[in-house]
Amino acid sequence: MSDQRLEALGREVLETEARALDALGAELPADFAPAIRAIRAASGGVIVSGIGKSGHIGRKISATFASTGTPSYFVHPSEASHGDLGMIGAKDICLLISNSGETTELGDIIAYCTRFSIPMIGISSAPDSTLMRAATFRLTLAAAPEACPMRLAPTTSTTQALALGDALAVTLMEMRQFRADNFAVFHPGGKLGAQLARVSALMHGERALPLVDETTPMAETLLAMTSGGFGIAAVVDGSRRLSGVVTDGDLRRHMDGLMAHRAGEVASRNPATVRADTLAAEALALLQERKISALMVIDDDVRPIGVLHIHDLLRAGVV
Repeated sequence: MSDQRLEALGREVLETEARALDALGAELPADFAPAIRAIRAASGGVIVSGIGKSGHIGRKISATFASTGTPSYFVHPSEASHGDLGMIGAKDICLLISNSGETTELGDIIAYCTRFSIPMIGISSAPDSTLMRAATFRLTLAAAPEACPMRLAPTTSTTQALALGDALAVTLMEMRQFRADNFAVFHPGGKLGAQLARVSALMHGERALPLVDETTPMAETLLAMTSGGFGIAAVVDGSRRLSGVVTDGDLRRHMDGLMAHRAGEVASRNPATVRADTLAAEALALLQERKISALMVIDDDVRPIGVLHIHDLLRAGVV
């Protein structure tokens, strides 16, 4: 089989699934908004369950809920039949996934939820199935063929279910006004956690500040720049407010008679600065935008309280 044929097959799968998502977006299930409101109103968590491929999708949906502010965990339907039904409380809401809607293993969870009046959200391609008839809220997937040649392997249907789970989670994020601060609590590790760190956790404090006033001779200014190791000196006025910075570029621009100047005469005015509570990712974006290697950290009175170097972001794993 040629490379061109292999690529054509792969493209066909992606296009088939993309069309299915377009269809689902165009005809969002009528119970979508009521299901969102029910989840938001529940004082317990979202219990997600499914078997086989639906179970794998369910685990991911549950993990997305949990990491974006909606308490959730996955209960395996077979384990539920052997004691784990006790993990489902009266204040919870269940999200049950089955493409056919006739998954035998979900039977005990459906019966349990019905008995104790625990709301159920069903995700299925079959609106008249056992699951969907029992569900409080019915999220029916768009009619679309599976992407496999035999139209049997769960492909398009699982893609739709996963995307619908993302739609639920992200919509709930907006309802909860879930922002970067909240996100950082649940994502302290890895590069994402580093990007969500604050400048205050990465910067060098006041003791390390290469600080000079506007009248400092350039000989002393150069010493401040080199001793700090940041390639920059913060220039302050009589009230200790930041009035500018001296960088390597400023030195080159004033090379002629440099040592006869004062720091205030060489400094670049209105330099790029950040606050201590700025996200590390935002500080990195500013450094890249300005094509500079260091930022002065200032307080509300524009007084320098620290310095952040690109190397600090590299060490923290932000870059």
